[in-house]
Amino acid sequence: MKPIIGITMGDGSGVGPEIIVKALGHDEVWERCRPLIIGDAGIIRRAARVVGSTLEVKALDSVKEAGFRRDVLEVLDLKLLPDDLPFGQVQAVSGHAAFRYIERAVELAASGEIDAICTAPLNKEALHKGGHPYPGHTEILAALTGTEDYSMMLHTPKLKVIHLTTHVGLLDAIRMIDPERTYRVIRLAHETLTRAGMSSPRIAVCGINPHAGENGLFGNGEEEEKLAPGIRRAADEGISVTGPYPADTLFYRAARGDFDMVVACYHDQGHAPVKVLGIESGVNITVGLKGGIIRTSVDHGTAFDIAGRNLADESSLLYAIRVASELAPKPEEQS
Repeated sequence: MKPIIGITMGDGSGVGPEIIVKALGHDEVWERCRPLIIGDAGIIRRAARVVGSTLEVKALDSVKEAGFRRDVLEVLDLKLLPDDLPFGQVQAVSGHAAFRYIERAVELAASGEIDAICTAPLNKEALHKGGHPYPGHTEILAALTGTEDYSMMLHTPKLKVIHLTTHVGLLDAIRMIDPERTYRVIRLAHETLTRAGMSSPRIAVCGINPHAGENGLFGNGEEEEKLAPGIRRAADEGISVTGPYPADTLFYRAARGDFDMVVACYHDQGHAPVKVLGIESGVNITVGLKGGIIRTSVDHGTAFDIAGRNLADESSLLYAIRVASELAPKPEEQS
């Protein structure tokens, strides 16, 4: 009863196909789950040649056809890309295909045919050229599932970070933060960690300004206006949350074990510490999707500069598959 993890191929011009083939060559993946690639079989075959894999690539039309054999890479084949697609180039056809893979994965997760989604990287410029003007995976998944209350969570062995805002400019991010958003994200963090087995997760919130404003010395009172009311509301409901704290020390404290989750106020505030700790072990999780859909992803891009050269590291994808397998509904939860 291992979970079925749908692995979307991402942008076919990038390293996504290569890291998928490499990752599925590891025994640990098969020990944790039943992997199914959602993409183009021709591109996966090419990636297998690039990385020197001897695994057979089998094209499928439906999940029911999958046998989940250890020596076979099974691809739900959408047949959207030419087999000779150039490496390392921004192309509309690749961006459109990457969107369609995600769309199909959401349909399968919603119908219960797969248990979780794990996404290889897409290219935002190619996505836009392909007619899909989304900032990234998180916003696509929210739109496809009709989810309004969601957030991006970064997961590493030492540090977990959830965001109040992500793919917007800094001034826009500050305008978007308010007590309600702060409260909702704290609740999402709490619910995510409790579902993962923590009885009383410890959550800490970053300040927006240097030194968390230092009692009004820096900024214009954003911490007291935008963060503090949401923190108090969540704490009054029994959630173990404190802050806001200066971000320059909070991430160190969380990494050493003082807190189980950090709430970051904007994109780079949360992403930079995670990537300094090690981008190869970082996983991106979309939290709060309707229907309880689980989605994890590598925390790196398409790496066009090394695509097709067998230089891409599959470590982040391995960790993303592991986390997806851990968060996927268990048989008793589905009964």
